[in-house]
Amino acid sequence: MIPAWIRTTLSMAAATALLLLCWGCSTPASRDFASLLFDGVPALPVPEKFCASWLAAQQQLSSARASGKESAPAGSSHPPYVEKKCDSCHDTNVVGGLVAPKEKLCFLCHNDIIKGTEVHAPAVSGECLACHQPHDSVFPFLLKTDKGKLCDSCHKEKRLTTGLHGQVIKAGLLCTDCHDPHSSNAKNFLK
Repeated sequence: MIPAWIRTTLSMAAATALLLLCWGCSTPASRDFASLLFDGVPALPVPEKFCASWLAAQQQLSSARASGKESAPAGSSHPPYVEKKCDSCHDTNVVGGLVAPKEKLCFLCHNDIIKGTEVHAPAVSGECLACHQPHDSVFPFLLKTDKGKLCDSCHKEKRLTTGLHGQVIKAGLLCTDCHDPHSSNAKNFLK
């Protein structure tokens, strides 16, 4: 019979190994794990809420195209997509159909996005599609939703500077007026 303290130690080691394994497998798992250890890690939004504004924008775009009023999105288009250079990103001869793993694909061309020492989690892990569309968007910068609403789709945590942020919002400023969405050399991605 194995002593209780050894069973407890083995159970804790197995649980730790499982958490570390999950942490390395997916960003949602890493956020869940990090939230156990640190305060202020934002919870992932409910997919229906996160995707609702994007779906509405896509429906608006589809309706405009179907009516013949618009042939291209009003917001932005990815140049390789517009120029029909699909093979810049896509390769039908490989599993997954991309020329590089999804988390590294955008960095093949956009290698200067991360310029600072403090890096936003989606940017460092190559989750560009958390904020951007790959082909076209009704919003500038290929954003999934309006620039003024994008950060709030993930960041729902209570802010230490709630009063300041409230005043900034009332003044009509956007998060990106003060914070860099990709990286910064300052804490909290301040510009």
